Amino acid sequence: MSDLLVFWPALAAGAIVAATHVPLGMQVLARGIVFIDLAVAQMAGLGVVLASWLGMPPSGAGVQLTALGSALAGALFFTWTEQRWPEVQEAVIGVAFIVAANAAILLLAANPHGAEHLKDLLTGQVLWVTPAQVAAATVASAAVLLAWRVWRSRTGFYVLFACAVTVSVQLVGMYLVFASLIVPALATRHVAAGIALCVAGYAAGLALSVLTDLPAGPLIVCAMVLLALLRVAHASRAINAAK
Repeated sequence: MSDLLVFWPALAAGAIVAATHVPLGMQVLARGIVFIDLAVAQMAGLGVVLASWLGMPPSGAGVQLTALGSALAGALFFTWTEQRWPEVQEAVIGVAFIVAANAAILLLAANPHGAEHLKDLLTGQVLWVTPAQVAAATVASAAVLLAWRVWRSRTGFYVLFACAVTVSVQLVGMYLVFASLIVPALATRHVAAGIALCVAGYAAGLALSVLTDLPAGPLIVCAMVLLALLRVAHASRAINAAK
């Protein structure tokens, strides 16, 4: 019973992340800016670290606003650089990621629990997601999806991307943010199939974590990639059989 109480909120969090990240991941691939998710997620993480460094309560509104402000600043910066230097946009995104990552390390250097905080930002604590967090993420994700239907400009993409990643990086961690955005989109190139693959990856990884007591985040990433490879292999066989 205790395993089920942990499993279902975590799976719900994965489904919420999938609902927003797979459509955005399709846009990331179409725009050729694959590493923007890591960069914006790292900037949101830097905001979380900065809020902690400033002494804000971990679950307070100040942390959320600081994380969102940091991610939005990065998103608007990338909007500007895409207009000004589109030919080197991916390089700019990479440099921004490195700067944000190292700034977070510097802020955590004097914190005795810094290594633990950094690990949580990277791999997440999806098994310990609470129903209240799931409810808040559901509302925020629904707002992002609704806004995306009517605001499909370049600026709209970057701003809504920042909002979605700010929510998800605190739920599942940076590695799962990247995997949820890129792996299903790369394997399926279709939103509905991508969401199904993403949710299946979360379910398989969480089940393995409950059974083996290994970290959930890495298991979900590996399960999602394995399912993506099986999907691609099946599609390739189908194409060859049709020839």
